[in-house]
Amino acid sequence: MNAFYPIGTPGQPWGESEKAAWRARQVRQRSYADDVLGRIDALRPHTDVQAYGEIDWGVDGRFPVYAIRSRAWDDSLPCALVTGGVHGYETSGVHGALDFVQGHLADYDGRINVLVAPCISPWAYERIQRWNPLALDPNRNFIAASPCAESAALMRLLEPLAGRFIVHIDLHETTDTDESEFRPAKSARDGQAFEPDTIPDGFYLCGDSADPQAEFQQAVIAAVAKVTHIAPPDAKNQIIGSPVVAHGVINYPYRELGLCAGVTDARYRTTTEVYPDSPRATPAECNAAQVAAVRAALDYALAHR
Repeated sequence: MNAFYPIGTPGQPWGESEKAAWRARQVRQRSYADDVLGRIDALRPHTDVQAYGEIDWGVDGRFPVYAIRSRAWDDSLPCALVTGGVHGYETSGVHGALDFVQGHLADYDGRINVLVAPCISPWAYERIQRWNPLALDPNRNFIAASPCAESAALMRLLEPLAGRFIVHIDLHETTDTDESEFRPAKSARDGQAFEPDTIPDGFYLCGDSADPQAEFQQAVIAAVAKVTHIAPPDAKNQIIGSPVVAHGVINYPYRELGLCAGVTDARYRTTTEVYPDSPRATPAECNAAQVAAVRAALDYALAHR
């Protein structure tokens, strides 16, 4: 076990005082308004932008959250969902989603309705953080009566479209800080020992163990491999502690874990994982990998309806 996280007592889950101490350490490092809302405003002439809630975090601010829809939305067509920024610190998930809207959303007009929620967790985006201010992971709280405001807001947005999605791609990153900060913090919060692991160098996907859709996952991997490198398995044939089931693919039980990628009944679902800390990748390449993944997911779903 590594040196214990600086908040809490080893072996004891956090109470409210420890969570407050953790929140006090979170410093605003970038601007959601400038980085994200500014880009969304620039897209308004060519898309439909919908406010779907406001996340109120008191002294830390109020954060409006937006979704972007195809301008040519047609209720006779199937729907696709693209989500980013569930974990606010995972930058290419946010900006890859916006790059897709800017460069490619219109390509799908008349073929499929696309709904993009590019930054689900704006407080965490500003603080380069995984959790929300209550030390809740939004990507473990896509559940009924969710206690996580960010997750609950997205679920309310999607309710009127239940049963209409054929594909959902959720954009994430795996970073060095997962191992240096976020996993140790989770262990401390939950009163558990921290067991070190390794961070894979490259892109990979997390499919749904209840419905893996292996050919779909490989189609996305093949498209991304033209843009960036795919993560190899470790010595145990694993990636982040899960068995590699195919080139660049692991599986998680989406619904059991309360993951965003399990929030619809879409036949085709996946979670991307970009590695922005790789010496072999640039921020632009990471964003491009996310865009390639989105396009491949939508193209495959349309071809295999």
